[in-house]
Amino acid sequence: MAETHVGRQIRFWLIGLALGVAFIWLLRGMLLPFVAGMAIAYLLDPVADRLEGFGMPRLAATCVVLLVFIIVVGLGILLLVPLIQQQVGQLIESLPAIITWARDETMQRVRSLIAALPPDDIERLRGAASEYAGTLVGWGADFIKNLFTGGAALFGLISLLFITPVVAFYLLRDWDRMVATLDGWLPREYAGVIREQLRAVDRTLAGFVRGQATVCLALGAFYALTMTAVGLNFGLVIGLIAGILSFIPYVGTVVGFGASVGVALFQFHDVWREGLVVALYVLGHLLEGYVLTPKLVGDKVGLHPVWVMFALLAGGSLFGFTGVLLAVPVAAIIGVLVRFALRQYLASSYYTGVPPEVEVPRADPAQEGLVPPGMDAGASPPVP
Repeated sequence: MAETHVGRQIRFWLIGLALGVAFIWLLRGMLLPFVAGMAIAYLLDPVADRLEGFGMPRLAATCVVLLVFIIVVGLGILLLVPLIQQQVGQLIESLPAIITWARDETMQRVRSLIAALPPDDIERLRGAASEYAGTLVGWGADFIKNLFTGGAALFGLISLLFITPVVAFYLLRDWDRMVATLDGWLPREYAGVIREQLRAVDRTLAGFVRGQATVCLALGAFYALTMTAVGLNFGLVIGLIAGILSFIPYVGTVVGFGASVGVALFQFHDVWREGLVVALYVLGHLLEGYVLTPKLVGDKVGLHPVWVMFALLAGGSLFGFTGVLLAVPVAAIIGVLVRFALRQYLASSYYTGVPPEVEVPRADPAQEGLVPPGMDAGASPPVP
């Protein structure tokens, strides 16, 4: 009977999971403003709770928090977009010259390297180049296609900016009520275990998403200001891109470092200023690894950098920009469930090899003849 009950539970939740995945897959083209609004509501809910704790009504706290958020984002866009647009225009104009310079420098070094190689090695290199040329062309075509797909997703995000604040407002206003309602829907038998796992998911998301978002803002501001102060062309754009991409572990630092050093080599032709650019990125990396991440994110969020990168790439590949927004929450949920399942496995007989103790039913004392008929089994026997 117990196995039948457990089997029904597993089948029920697997069917629910399959229906949820199918729902997201079928409606992935229209879910973006709702997922973005949910993300904003989740990020701002602690601030609204703090204001509510000071005695402010939930509706007023929601309006204040969301209004401040919109004002900050709007001011950032108004201040940064003209500068970014100007630098992007300059970058587009300078891109042919940068590509030509990079090609000439690369070819010159390749020729010097080839001239120092034996003839047999040269032939092998030519054969390898011919073999992998088609593969590289295919990769380039896929990259361009994904780039345009990402641009379309970004355009969809911009076109739906009026929907996202509305969704965020209603979700933020009713967040506590929705949480209480969902808690009331939990199966009573496993409600305590489910609540414990949901709290673990919330700690993981709060530690990573909110903390990592703050790290990205700090790094973006640091790189943008320092690269601009050094006089690096397109320093604002490169710094902001490096900060945004820092949400993916190590990617922002690598992309920003490569772009900044490449532009510095093309622009300065000065070892000291080129070295200063390198030193600033090394300083930013040290600041991220030893100050910002330990203080703001912590080391107990349970999300390995490789797992985060895999989740973001898989989510973007399957569901586009909506998948990117869903990637980290789904990765956190999977991580918590896997750790819970591992703890259950390590405590089970499948791991220990010791079969569970089977309770042997005790015989009825009256049937064994130990208690006279008609006498209560729990009563004391008569004293002779």
